[in-house]
Formats: sequence, structure tokens, C-alpha cells
Amino acid sequence: MKGNQPPKSRGISRKPQNIQDLAEIAGVSTATVSRALAGTGNISAATRERIRALAEQFDFRPSSMARNLRIGRTGTVGVIVPLGHEKSQHISDPFFMTLLGYIADRVADRGYDLLLSKIVPHDPEWLSRQIDSGRVDGMIIIGQSNQSDVINAVARYYAPLVVWGAAQTDQSYCSVGSDNRRGGLIATQHLLSLGCRRLAFFGDPSVPEVEERLNGFRDALRQSGENAVGTTLPVHFVPEQALEDISGFLDLADRLDGIFATSDTIAMTALQALQDRRRSVPQDVKVIGFDDLDLARRTVPALSSVRQDLEAGADALVDLLFRKIAGESVESVTLQPQLIVRASTVAE
Repeated sequence: MKGNQPPKSRGISRKPQNIQDLAEIAGVSTATVSRALAGTGNISAATRERIRALAEQFDFRPSSMARNLRIGRTGTVGVIVPLGHEKSQHISDPFFMTLLGYIADRVADRGYDLLLSKIVPHDPEWLSRQIDSGRVDGMIIIGQSNQSDVINAVARYYAPLVVWGAAQTDQSYCSVGSDNRRGGLIATQHLLSLGCRRLAFFGDPSVPEVEERLNGFRDALRQSGENAVGTTLPVHFVPEQALEDISGFLDLADRLDGIFATSDTIAMTALQALQDRRRSVPQDVKVIGFDDLDLARRTVPALSSVRQDLEAGADALVDLLFRKIAGESVESVTLQPQLIVRASTVAE
């Protein structure tokens, strides 16, 4: 039988350039070669081993691009960071870098590439253009920014889409995120338990996650029954702008004794502004952040924070996305925050 003849007996000496060439040498179909090299499909062990031996003899490596075209996949996952609320924010922000690092590792573990894009939305078609490019098999969006309506519209027709961020009642997409309201609650309760009565919330509530943290801040004040007051200061995520925002506020708020910042980077900026004004932390003002990034342990004083488990979040994002790529139905995931107490609220 032709398929059982060794290739040299048929006078074949040139290296196969593609799967079709190897199939001709082996005397089988291209589908059989593809299944044999991929280790899938219902073919005999003898045929599988013979095709693999031929591939090794000719040092043949199938083109991943060709394979992806045959199976209708790109082998790439897209990750988008939309910045509608903070156009000058950088992906080098420690929060983005931490979460993206975990996501990149999980995607690579599955043999996929990652295509990263920072988008400053100028029109409501920014996401549909990314999807319609056909460059990726699925999309992870890091943060909803102020673009939840756009994401909702695309999610209604594009299934392999997962979002990092707060779950909202009207969303049509799958999300992974922390219970931000509870995070704001436990951060503020911690400050109140330490005797703080003139508190400030630093953050931009136009972002859904920040709005939920602000709601938790207000819940704690309302539930405390104490003579405590809270002020909200919209603060940029970009450190230089945040420092300007906070410095101007502190020049007026001389009796402030507690700060809940909606991110660790904003909290670190608050530490700097307080130090510039010779206001001691935690003796004069207690400060707590949100995220519990590695940098929070290294500030002076070390920063108390509300921990989001970003590693678990990345695991969930990637797992849910690949399940959606496979056509499965999945549910959103909510992570529980944890209070981490350090020297910025409790003196050592």
C-alpha cells in the first residue's frame, strides 16, 4: 500500500513545506496529518506514529498560522484597557501592571499569545472595531471606565468577552471583580474604630468601582451612629494630578483625621502630601488605600489597604474567557476583599 512505503522508496527527497506536502508523502489526507500532529482525533496508533516519524525525519514543523486558519482561531487573546475617564493614565500604573502580569502568565500557560491595547475612546465604535478586526479569539477588558454602555452593546452579539470590574445590575457581559462596596465599608469602619471622626474619601466616582467604594464609605458613616462626617474629593489616578488635587484639599482641611483612598497609588500620594505639610501619619491623620499592591508594604509608613486578590481575579478572567470561547455559559465572579492593617493607620 502506498501509505506504508517509506518515503525514500518513492524518491521523495525535498522537505515538505506544508501539511499538504506531508500528507502526500504519507499517503493520507491532510486532516489525518493534522490530527496526528495535534494528538487529537480517532486515528490508529500506528498511523499516528508513522506520521510523526515522517515529520521528525523531515524536521517538519506545521505552521501555527495555517493551523489557526483551518480551525478558525487566531491563537491570541486581546486585552484592552479603556481610559475614558482618565485619558492621561498610563498602563505602567502599578495596578495595571500587577493584574496584566498575572493575566499574561495565565494566557501563556494555555499556549496563547496576548495582544494588549490601551484605548482612549473617542466614539462608541472603539470596541466593535477591535472585535471586528478578527485578530483575537476573545477579549478581556480591564476596567469599565465610563464605557459600560459600549461594552454592553458589544456583549449582546460577541460572546467571548470578559470584563474586570464591578458587577452592575444591568450588564449583559460577564465580569470578575471585588465586592467594592464591602471594601469601602470595611476600610471606613476601620478608620472609625480608631477614633477618626473627620474623614475624607479620595477618588473619582464616575468610575463604577470607585462609586461602589464611595457607597461603602457612606454606608459605614451612616451605620456608625457616631458624630462623624465625611467629605468626598474627586481625585485623578495620575500621581502628578492627584498630588495637586490632594494638596489643595489638605491646605483647607486642617482638622482631617482619616483618609480612605480608592487606590493604593492615590493613598501613597496622600502620604506624600501629608508629609509635605508636616502632618504625621498615623498620629495626626490615618490613611488607608485599596488594592494592597506590593508597593503598599514598602511605603513609609507601610500602607494599610483593602486587598483585592488580583491573582485569583486573573485566574477567573482567563478561565471564564476560555470557557466562553469553547461555547460554555458562565456566570460573573465576585471576590471578597480583605482588610490589611499596617502602620499608616495603627502605630507600630
